Parts: sequence; structure tokens; C-alpha cells
Amino acid sequence: MKTSWRTASLVASAAAVLALTTACGQDTAQPPASQNVGATAGAGDVGSIGAGQAGGGAQASATPSDTAGELNVSTDAELGKVVTDSLGLTLYRFDQDTAEPPASNCEDDCAKTWPPVPADDATAGEGIDKALLGSVDRADGTKQLTVAGWPAYRYVKDVNAGDVKGQGVGGKWYALNPQGKKAQAADRPGLSTREDAKLGEIVVDGNGMTVYRFMKDEAWPKPVSACTGACLEKWPVVSPVDFEDTKGIQEKGYMTFTRPDGADQQTINCWPIYTFAGDKAPGDTNGQGVGGTWYAVRPDGKPVGASEK
Repeated sequence: MKTSWRTASLVASAAAVLALTTACGQDTAQPPASQNVGATAGAGDVGSIGAGQAGGGAQASATPSDTAGELNVSTDAELGKVVTDSLGLTLYRFDQDTAEPPASNCEDDCAKTWPPVPADDATAGEGIDKALLGSVDRADGTKQLTVAGWPAYRYVKDVNAGDVKGQGVGGKWYALNPQGKKAQAADRPGLSTREDAKLGEIVVDGNGMTVYRFMKDEAWPKPVSACTGACLEKWPVVSPVDFEDTKGIQEKGYMTFTRPDGADQQTINCWPIYTFAGDKAPGDTNGQGVGGTWYAVRPDGKPVGASEK
């Protein structure tokens, strides 16, 4: 598989970081530890959500259990290698969790939809590096399996071995690959562009989902997100993507920042970027123009169809 955009040397990466040291008014390339939050987006700004999610292949029927058993690697036609449990059910990671240190932020109703994978009996099967397996203590006292530090989950709508219906749900849930990273469509960078028939060249994420900007956000002198609380349920943030894992994106102002809730968010030209939970499939642009404040993003960070402030 040719992935020339991912083969940049460490020297080139270091130079790219150095080039961004003055971006968005920062004295260093490190993102600010915290920042003020602008006006929270109201209900009229966030639009409605569809029940979008990716489909998956169907093999043998499987029923989730309270054990993990021997973990293995399955190959999905679109996503490549993904980690599965002993029943062949796909394991997922959640963008709102952390790996360093491991911590789960999926509790209560979330954990009913995304059952945590127990760590007690999990073993490394073929293709799994046992050194990457670990556990994290949950609030209820149980131990949850981690892969490269990321808490692992199953998805209740995956009923057959090989299903990947949880991939990309809410712009936050992704199948785990054997290295603990997000499984993504083969040969597609973390951020790239596509030509939309109506909007022109726009930015998409690693799953081909449209990327958006919120016109109430700020970029100067530093990024500030005005999308908080319920807004984030409909407009999930785009997590950090190494610049070497992008294609066609402007390098100037390409940086991450830390939100007040501790999550890191990617920017393009210092503007925070998001996906829309109402986009059901790659190519959807249902978020375009919602509330007169949400717009697809150009490769240089400018909004499509809206004037800059």
C-alpha cells in the first residue's frame, strides 16, 4: 500500500513543528494548557442528527459476553486490520478517552451502548502484541481491557463476527487496529480533501467524513472553541492528526490546542475543526450552513460559503 504522505522523516517533522512556533500568536509550538470558552452554541446552531453509522460485513452470529478471551486480528475490506475478541466481535476506542494515562469516559447509558471489554481473561492471540495489552480500573471497580493504553469496547449493534457498525459513530468511535490506533479506510490519510459537486474542494477526515468550522469560534491570537456541552454531541471535535498523515492540507497554522475539558483538538490555519453527527456516510454534507454558523472547510481553513470575520 502506497502511503507516501506518511513517510516524512523525523527531521522533516521537526522542521514542520519549528515552522509553526509562531502560529496563532503562540511563542512555542506547544498548545496552550487551557483557554477561555466563548459563547456556548445554542440548539439553533447545532442542527439535527441522523442515525448515521457505517455498515459492516456479516459472518457467523455472535453474542457479546462478559469475557474477552483470546484476542485476534481480523481484516476488514475497508478498514484493514482490526482487533476482535474470541467471538470475532470488533473492539473499539473512544475519542473522549485518554491513553496516557488510560482513562475511560464512557459510563452509564454510554456503557450500555458500548460495553467495556473486561480485562481479566483477555489473552493475546495471533497478530496481537501482548505487551500492548493492559487494563484500567473503572468507576464500578471492574477492570477494562486497554490496547496501547486505549480502553476497549464492543458495540451493541455488532451482532455478527466481522461487523464494524460502530466505525465512525458520532465522529468519536473507531475500530482498534493491532497497534491501538484508529482503523481507517485503506490508503486514506487522516485528513485530506475531496471535490464536492456543489461545494468544491473540501476537507474530509480519515473516514471520508466532511470536516466543518463553527463561525463563533476564534483562531487569533489562539484557538478557542465556542462549541461545548450538548453542541459537542452533534459536532464532535476532530482529534489531533500528525501533519505527515495529511494530504492537500495547508501547513501554515496547522496545530492542535487543548480544550477546557482536557481534550486536544485539531485546527487548520488555527481554526478548530469538527465533524457532524448528522452526516451518515462519506460524502454527506448535511452540516453545511446549519444555523448559519457551520460550514465545510477549505484546505486553507476558510469556510465554504461564508465570509470570514
